[in-house]
Amino acid sequence: MIAEDFKLVKPGEVRVRIAPSPTGYFHIGSARTALFNYLFAKKHEGSFVLRIEDTDVERSSLEFEKDIMEGLKWLGLDWSEGPDIDGDHGPYRQSQRKDIYSDYLEKLLAQDKAYYCFCSGEELETQKQYQMSIGEAPKYSGKCADLPKETVKKYLKEKKPSIIRFRVPAKKVVFNDLIRGELEFDSGLMGDIVIAKDLSSPLYNFSVVVDDFEMKISHVIRGEDHISNTPKQILLQEALGLNQPIYAHLPLILGPDRSKLSKRHGAVSVASYKKEGYLAEAIINFIAFLGWNPGDDREIYSLPALVKEFELEKVQKGGAVFNIKKLDYLNGFYIRKKSPERLAELCLPFLEEKGLIKKETIDLNYLKSIVSINQERLKKLSEIIELSDFFFKEKLDYDKSLLKWKEMTDEEIKDSIDKLEKIFSKIKSGDWNKKNLESLVMPKAEKMGDRGILLWPLRAALSGRKSSAGPFEIAEILGRGKTLQRLQEAKSLL
Repeated sequence: MIAEDFKLVKPGEVRVRIAPSPTGYFHIGSARTALFNYLFAKKHEGSFVLRIEDTDVERSSLEFEKDIMEGLKWLGLDWSEGPDIDGDHGPYRQSQRKDIYSDYLEKLLAQDKAYYCFCSGEELETQKQYQMSIGEAPKYSGKCADLPKETVKKYLKEKKPSIIRFRVPAKKVVFNDLIRGELEFDSGLMGDIVIAKDLSSPLYNFSVVVDDFEMKISHVIRGEDHISNTPKQILLQEALGLNQPIYAHLPLILGPDRSKLSKRHGAVSVASYKKEGYLAEAIINFIAFLGWNPGDDREIYSLPALVKEFELEKVQKGGAVFNIKKLDYLNGFYIRKKSPERLAELCLPFLEEKGLIKKETIDLNYLKSIVSINQERLKKLSEIIELSDFFFKEKLDYDKSLLKWKEMTDEEIKDSIDKLEKIFSKIKSGDWNKKNLESLVMPKAEKMGDRGILLWPLRAALSGRKSSAGPFEIAEILGRGKTLQRLQEAKSLL
């Protein structure tokens, strides 16, 4: 980063934006970009703007737009201006800004800095294939660049298919990237670029230039896949006489094999992570470290702590590897920090969706007890189903072999259950708790030489699972009657 550039940053003057296209679900890469913009804005007491780039009418949908906005809100990345929050620089959907784009396009056309191109798609593709075959970088030949005005008017009147191209001047385009330093491009290699399908249908590089200027965006913080767009946008800014924002390009997010992160690496939408049982604070903490490092060994950061510590100069240039195990670790950490009451509230929808409980009738204290004994084991909220479903079933379904500890026979298993029933039947309901259960059973188990002979059939009979919380914890929650009932059901299997 060039330190001098930050002398331009004054509290309250920073304006950044997250500008997603509603052509797909809100994914982890967009969330990371949104977070870094949010942190930069908050750090400098600036504005964080949400702009929906929906000029791709065929692929854009309100469903995707809703998903984006809900994802941002769930993560706590609240915007100060956007489609649902009035500001001085709206509207904040590109589909509602067509008249603004038309004015700027007409200006370029009037100044002969842009022109109509009537070349067919087939013609352009043939030209591209030829250039590639002789080892040249594909670029437009300029065939329509100097058409007589009369010809252009004639073609337009005849409604001959056309697009609008920008006359790219051949020059060196140099700009300072806050993360990567000075970057230089030769615009002579580009050819004249397409900036609109027509006066009311601008393409990305043109609309983003107009919007960033009109919305007074001071800093453009985005992924490095946009670096090649930056010189094109700078040339358009110069042609229109617009201010140039300060650029910062974030490193790519990579899969474990160091290729660009994709679905095959397990990358899914933010909503999917939520549905799997990841917490918003864990996602925020995790994606903050995808390309940024505070410079010490600290790994746990809340959103307010990130605002305090975040600096663009600590963003790395190289790709950031997405490590799902690290996300699971962080999520487990934040789950363990939840109060039993709050964790029960968070787990309730997962159990309800599975049909194990009904929100209207569930005993919240009972649910809190179940969640508490599994809190240390949970990496994702969704795991509560597998860890605790046996608490909500009237009768368990498992094979009798599960009751066997090592080489125990059915008769030996039955003998262990008889011993357990004898112990439990003497305990009054008022004294039924983990401490009393453990104090009465453990001495018997120790005397048997192998505690598993007594404890394994107990765990299996109560949970119907190979792994679960401790048998005394389970028994305490199930209660005296249900515990004795499950021991009887276990014997019936034998």
